[in-house]
Amino acid sequence: MKALPKSQILRFTEKAIHLARRAVSRYSSKFSKHRYTLPQHVVLLCLKVRKNTTYRGLLDELIEMPRIRRALGLAELPTPSTLCKAFNRLDMAVWRVILGLSTALLPTSGVVGVDASGFDRSHASKHYTKRAELTIQQLKVTLLVDAKVNAVIDLHVTTTRKHDSQIAPSLIKRNPEEIDVLLGDKGYDDQKIRRLAHEYEARPLIKHREFTPIHKAWNARLDAELYGQRSQSETVNSTLKRKYGAFVRSRRWWKQFRELAIACLVHNLDRSL
Repeated sequence: MKALPKSQILRFTEKAIHLARRAVSRYSSKFSKHRYTLPQHVVLLCLKVRKNTTYRGLLDELIEMPRIRRALGLAELPTPSTLCKAFNRLDMAVWRVILGLSTALLPTSGVVGVDASGFDRSHASKHYTKRAELTIQQLKVTLLVDAKVNAVIDLHVTTTRKHDSQIAPSLIKRNPEEIDVLLGDKGYDDQKIRRLAHEYEARPLIKHREFTPIHKAWNARLDAELYGQRSQSETVNSTLKRKYGAFVRSRRWWKQFRELAIACLVHNLDRSL
């Protein structure tokens, strides 16, 4: 009998479980009940973001997906509260490791763009944001994106109005081996960023703010074709919002950060299919 072709979601699941097994241990501790593994939790959380649904909505769909359950080795499905607790337990460092592994699935070029965008954090409850005095209604998300394959290399998320030039250095320091050319708009026009890029043997291709004729001359001499690839960062920001939502569902800031990291991971896995 001819085998059925694999769907995209099955191929996604297989790649995700492979990465998860490389990044996390089988169980969270020796006292675990051993009903579900950490890699299974990682993939289920990725599927939740990929399908832009709730815990209950995902588990309801998985009832009708026996091939996905077999790929994950799930004899029975966890409860929504189990997945919620797993999300709380897997911290940002874990998701950054898996995000880095997902980047390796794609033929990155070293030409990297940095760009920021806002994600709404007040979708879940207007009453909650008012009661908790969350005056900043958006998260500022800065992505480091490979311009060739649109892979998210790293992200920085903040609830403050921190300037772009204050955010970029941490992304550069965390990912020196991934950056050969750094593309940025005028918001990243800062000599500290340029010096830091040179220290890590990267070429900064960042537009100058035009205060004097010399700044205009420098901008005119930029490699226009190479600098034009910076738009890929904006494309990825737009794709994340269109596919996974322009808002975060979680209410606490640290959960919101993780939710966005998972969205970037899911994006990379989708790009690798």
